[in-house]
Amino acid sequence: MKLVFPNAHHSIVNVANSLLKYFDCETYHETLPILDNYLEKGYQNVIVLLYDGMGSNLLARTLPEDSFLRNHQVDVLHATFPPTTTASTTSLYTGKYPKEHGWLGWDLYFPNEEKTVTMFLNTLKDREEKLEGESLAFQYYGYESIFDRIRKKDSAFELYSFKGDYHTLEERNEKILEYTKKPGKKLIYCYDEEPDHTMHEVGTDNEQVKALYVERDKMTQELCSQLEDSLVIVLADHGHQNGQVITLSDYPDLFSLLRQDISIEPRACAFYVKEGKERDFEKLFQKYFEKDFNLYTKKEVLEHNFFGLGKEHPHFQECLGDYLAIAITDKYFRYDETGPVFQSVHAGITEDEVLIPLIVCEKERI
Repeated sequence: MKLVFPNAHHSIVNVANSLLKYFDCETYHETLPILDNYLEKGYQNVIVLLYDGMGSNLLARTLPEDSFLRNHQVDVLHATFPPTTTASTTSLYTGKYPKEHGWLGWDLYFPNEEKTVTMFLNTLKDREEKLEGESLAFQYYGYESIFDRIRKKDSAFELYSFKGDYHTLEERNEKILEYTKKPGKKLIYCYDEEPDHTMHEVGTDNEQVKALYVERDKMTQELCSQLEDSLVIVLADHGHQNGQVITLSDYPDLFSLLRQDISIEPRACAFYVKEGKERDFEKLFQKYFEKDFNLYTKKEVLEHNFFGLGKEHPHFQECLGDYLAIAITDKYFRYDETGPVFQSVHAGITEDEVLIPLIVCEKERI
């Protein structure tokens, strides 16, 4: 199993900054030269399609070499660390690294609230109970998106499958085509929760998943065939790895040393350890999990800049825990038997999780 730590200089963050540059907005970080070369041709429509979880390794294993998506792949980029939707898509939305925007993973601990919260859903971790009032995540980690910034000068449109903006890929294509007919220079962004959603349930190798890839290949080609004066950029936020669960409560000696639930991600996992029990925790962790996870202290996490570059968010360090465990095999953690079980996972540092495709289709003005 090949390992790779995300490269902050060749990542989805750099894609976002290329988009900012193209729309004459101030950038936060370096741009991506290969994408800049396409954008400088001055297309009226820039269309970004993000297929959640469609990593480049999975794409290569699932679709034939002569498929539309693979035939138009021009580069292999890196997701953020951790390679997960919360961190990586927020980096695309903001042009910043997780260290800067603070959306580190699916579940974050809020010490001032004494709650571990699922960031996108505004629910308590592993529960469907909605928190009252405004999203706690946005109260602490609010941001201005690149779409908001671009709209101050040009047009930007957003489509999200989970919000019901479209229900089929045919409907998505129709809406995108409608947007392209509007006057002026514009960015059109479309997020698709597949194949991630299905891979979590059935794994990466299931026929259902292959069908999702084939459909997206076909419908992306169909969209591009109807466009003019457009640059289509296809990305993923991360890849996937078939996984096997480790339930921490099955290890009572180690479990008794924890002062609260784990957080961030099951494969990039923050541990909170009882005061004075740090050495005991380290010894037991290495005894049980050394082959499957790299364990880092909070100090080491900060020294290595795992969560990217730039000025850290004021609340960044609050949610790191005392230790961070990063998956290097197919294992992932849940706190106890009430936690979810997945067939496929991400947020570790295997190539299948980290590497994402950059796919580009150019449609000239007719």
